[in-house]
Amino acid sequence: MESREPTGPGTAEAHERPEQPEQPEQPEKKVAWSELFFDLVLVFAVTQVSALLHHDHGWAGTGRALIVFVPVYWVWVGNTVHANTHDADRPLNRIALFAAGLCGLLMALALPEAFGDRGILLAGAYFCARLVLAALAHGRSRRLRPTPVTLSVLISGPLMLAGAFLDGGLRVGLWALAAAVDLAAPRLTRASMVRLNLDSGHLAERFGLFVMIALGESIVAVGAPVATAPDLDAGTLTAVAVAFVLVCSLWWVYFHLAAGAVRHGLETATVRADVARQVLSYGHLSLIASIIAVAVGMAEAVAHPGTRLPLGVAALLYGGCALFLATFGYTRWHLFRSWSVTRLAAAAAVLALLPVAALLPSLGALALLTLLVTALNLAELALVRRQGRLPGGREEEAPQALAS
Repeated sequence: MESREPTGPGTAEAHERPEQPEQPEQPEKKVAWSELFFDLVLVFAVTQVSALLHHDHGWAGTGRALIVFVPVYWVWVGNTVHANTHDADRPLNRIALFAAGLCGLLMALALPEAFGDRGILLAGAYFCARLVLAALAHGRSRRLRPTPVTLSVLISGPLMLAGAFLDGGLRVGLWALAAAVDLAAPRLTRASMVRLNLDSGHLAERFGLFVMIALGESIVAVGAPVATAPDLDAGTLTAVAVAFVLVCSLWWVYFHLAAGAVRHGLETATVRADVARQVLSYGHLSLIASIIAVAVGMAEAVAHPGTRLPLGVAALLYGGCALFLATFGYTRWHLFRSWSVTRLAAAAAVLALLPVAALLPSLGALALLTLLVTALNLAELALVRRQGRLPGGREEEAPQALAS
């Protein structure tokens, strides 16, 4: 089946600039061992963000968790893009990646008290991580190029540091502004980003690995408290099994078809940097944040399977899952200008059943959500086998791009 060139945001802008000369085919870039080692730090950081959300899962707590997750995520994104466009196995690049890993570790240690006594540690470690990447990216060049890393060093980093010396709402406000600058940076510096020679396979794999990290953290969030419990009754073990099936179903939603679609979209994009910005930088931020929310909800459900979930926890569990599914509507639109009907419908169904879930025992709410996501996967599998594509797609879309 012939694939269609995506026409996402930025395509019109791409036609305004001269076409780049065709490059000779390069061997597929592999993920370096040093990158995988760097990812281990992210496992700890994601766990710490989950712990922060676990202690305060109201609207304010959710907002604060998101504010501190953005700099953690952006440190990972910046180093991932640099490794994508450079040889990560060069000694200098390895050392810089390890230095960024140390900064990430310090950020993770600061997260539980980020809005308390460890704010300076979080902000300082973030600023140092961005300085390391900026020094590596610019090398000996005396010209300061407008890149997301540059904006982090000049604007968001100082905002984080300034906020660390303030308390309460002032700190939250400055850190929220810093997060907004980081999020806007790829769009504001698009002129320099489009010049990057991005490797689509490597980039798609790296972001898929981050999704895998978040899913793995959700297993830890569910299993760690149970492992230390004095007694394991049938209700708890059943809840653990149901939670595991839910994680497997979320894995299937991403890795069965969508992971291949991301790579296909990058390979066929007129401007890969635009797809990377919309689908990877922004879309995967939403995916990973939603997995963290679901993990917190699952942990609470497993801890108390026979009691009702507090409304805030039910909102994290069901709202996080709905956001996860709805994000595929966003990514598919930006990749192929088509609708992800099945996943948007499933997201709406999850939200519609949130009031019902709040009335059920935790195990029942967890089982209902697991049933919905599993049914979505089975329905999509049947539709692809019968029709060759999913509803909302186009005849010219590549088979591997069907579910993105």
